[in-house]
Amino acid sequence: MFITLEGPEGSGKTSQIQPLAEYLHQQGYEVLTTREPGGTVIGDQIRSTLMDLRNAGMSPRTEILLFLAARAQFVDEIVRPALAQGKIVLSDRYADSTLAYQGYGHGVDLAVLRQMLQFATGGLQPDLTLLLDVDPLEGLRRRRSSGGEWNRLDAYPADFHQRVRQGYLELVQAEPQRWLVIDAGQPPEQVQSALRRVILERLKR
Repeated sequence: MFITLEGPEGSGKTSQIQPLAEYLHQQGYEVLTTREPGGTVIGDQIRSTLMDLRNAGMSPRTEILLFLAARAQFVDEIVRPALAQGKIVLSDRYADSTLAYQGYGHGVDLAVLRQMLQFATGGLQPDLTLLLDVDPLEGLRRRRSSGGEWNRLDAYPADFHQRVRQGYLELVQAEPQRWLVIDAGQPPEQVQSALRRVILERLKR
């Protein structure tokens, strides 16, 4: 089963994914956790370029192509082999991030992006996508206060991040059978509990 976590910056995906994987492992499932962009040696090199604040002049088209290059490697090297071995793959972001950030955020044609994503992923879609939904301004405040990495995408204007969140909500409405929304404004332990509950329910089906 391929499960992805999506959401605006500061929604808590990265901090939630490891305890979630540990819980699923305790329930008897074999789980692989990974992130996007990255997850591979090649993808991590591309990630460094994408996130570097020194690359503030990067155009949206360049950004898209770099994300897709990392994703193609990620799917071929990590995701498909793990799924073939019967593992649960838990990924911090995937293709929906491109639709939300580069599509809704930058205003790039969604139909064009979907065609490009089809090529980059070979048509591989998640079985379940969990949106950790949080107000973008609150998410960015969390990012700043955490003392962690502040990257090139974080530094986009607030209205960009608002469009990203709205994009995610529209993606949920368009494909409700794949998406579930988790209120990431709750305390972290409540978010974790909600994630565990909905994933176990889906696995039992």
